[in-house]
Amino acid sequence: MLVFGGPYGNREATETLIEEAERRGVPPARMICTGDVAAYCADPQAVADLLRRLGVPVVRGNCDEALGLGAESCDCGFAEGTACDLLARRWYAYSAAALDAAAKAWMRALPNAIRFEMAGRRLHVAHGTPSRANAFVFASTPAAEKEAEVARADADAVIAGHAGIPFTQVLGSRLWHNAGAIGMPANDGTPRVWFSFFVPEGGHIRIEHRALGYDHTGAAAKMRAAGLSEGYAAALESGLWPSLDVLPPAERAGQGQALAFAPLLWPAAPEPGRAPRPNAPAASAP
Repeated sequence: MLVFGGPYGNREATETLIEEAERRGVPPARMICTGDVAAYCADPQAVADLLRRLGVPVVRGNCDEALGLGAESCDCGFAEGTACDLLARRWYAYSAAALDAAAKAWMRALPNAIRFEMAGRRLHVAHGTPSRANAFVFASTPAAEKEAEVARADADAVIAGHAGIPFTQVLGSRLWHNAGAIGMPANDGTPRVWFSFFVPEGGHIRIEHRALGYDHTGAAAKMRAAGLSEGYAAALESGLWPSLDVLPPAERAGQGQALAFAPLLWPAAPEPGRAPRPNAPAASAP
């Protein structure tokens, strides 16, 4: 399973990811997007059209829901008046005007969660958390909060997005995973964006965080031509976010430090007496 988050209207990154999936022999049905198809970048319609045409399973992010419903704001969870909140107003208005009625209807109909099984493990894919789409969960977020959300989802693992920085954390027998975003770099001082693989392998699931290079210069030029925020256009090139409002102290301290991950082997451990179901993803009701 190939997992990715936050396309954010970044056509160049999304197309490069699809090409990488094809090269690796991963069909669209074996991909899952954790939501926010449209946000900071210049091509929300093209990205929505691509994912719809290919049939990639997508969880409804807070931006997708807001745009689909015609809400006044993205409901991103930014504190009112912060830099993130002020910057969001411009890109949200741009995306709302750029998306056609069919794309908005598709966004409204996206499921709020996708569940699948792999190697006997039950995995729950949400946008922020199973209980709140716009919740920010980082590596430094207390483990007890993550454990409570995994238990609430009645799952062995939660795969979530929204926060934009990839990480994997083992929580006893459970797990939390954020694949990162492909539409915006991870504030690590490089223009790379991130996705991940979940691969059943013997008695384990191998979890790999993967960096993706793409035409970030072209994507940034499109943002500038469209009159979008220079801060986010520059972020595509520098790998540094224009604001750190949403970041806890630990993640702020990591700004500009290039990320690197070793593969993680997570043991397959089905509950006694529970036979694993097929690994095809199944969307929950919207």
